[in-house]
Amino acid sequence: MPSRLRNALSAVLIALACLLVPFGASAAWVAYGLADTGRYVTTMAPLAADADVRDAIADTVGAEIVNAADVGGPMRLFVRDAVRSFTRTEAFRTVWDAGNRAVHEAVLSALRDGGEGGVTVDLAPVAAEVRNRLSEDHVPLAHRIPVRHTEVSVLPAEDLSRLRKGFHVLDVAGFWLPVTAAVLAAAGIAVAAGRRRAVTATALGTALGGALLGLAVAVGRRLTLADLPDPAHRPAAGAIYDALTATLRTVSWLLAAAGLAVALACLLSGRYGHLLRRRSRQASAAPAADPAQRPTRARA
Repeated sequence: MPSRLRNALSAVLIALACLLVPFGASAAWVAYGLADTGRYVTTMAPLAADADVRDAIADTVGAEIVNAADVGGPMRLFVRDAVRSFTRTEAFRTVWDAGNRAVHEAVLSALRDGGEGGVTVDLAPVAAEVRNRLSEDHVPLAHRIPVRHTEVSVLPAEDLSRLRKGFHVLDVAGFWLPVTAAVLAAAGIAVAAGRRRAVTATALGTALGGALLGLAVAVGRRLTLADLPDPAHRPAAGAIYDALTATLRTVSWLLAAAGLAVALACLLSGRYGHLLRRRSRQASAAPAADPAQRPTRARA
């Protein structure tokens, strides 16, 4: 195969591989990061100490309990203060981890196994804990707060079918997209007439893919927060988004750094090798001195 055709084919293969880098990383993040309940709970656990997240939970849960209990007047303030105080206890961290685990398992079950109903969360355990705390603080009529099974929608039924299709696609793509990118890159390097240039191009393309992935995460954060109906909960949503995408941001930086490092190593090795070859040619081209023509020192 002519060198020009080999280089053209190599360029196409390498370009396709580099285009798949951000998509493959995103799909793998969904398939092996977000879809793993243990990793999800571990990722979300530190947010129980985040002030913005605690305040958002206190406002939401307090309002749901007040509406479900149908209480008014000073009792509303007592309930919300009790919920806010509860979010600063060790018991809340336990409830937070258990709630995240239950929600994640319910969402995964709905996405994988199918089902027509939406995913909801029961606030009864939190309401019971708030009532007990109010009773311990001797708040009047606290024992009369009913503990009802209040279902809060997490995943609406109308969005479930659309999300299920996307989840199945990402679940398969999480394995095959990175593998395909690696195979295309290896094939592009093997086909190229100049292997070092092909490796350099692959490394630079990988770095560019990592930079695009980081840019996509940043743009996604801005769009996600802009779509929230309640601006007061944007700090909490931003903290949750940052926690969930921390691995993806790290991968983007690693791809960019590794790609630039490999490209720089190829560039330096190429220049050093060229310099060594030039010196070797110069040394071999220089005429060897004739021993008979060497000056001799006269003897005294």
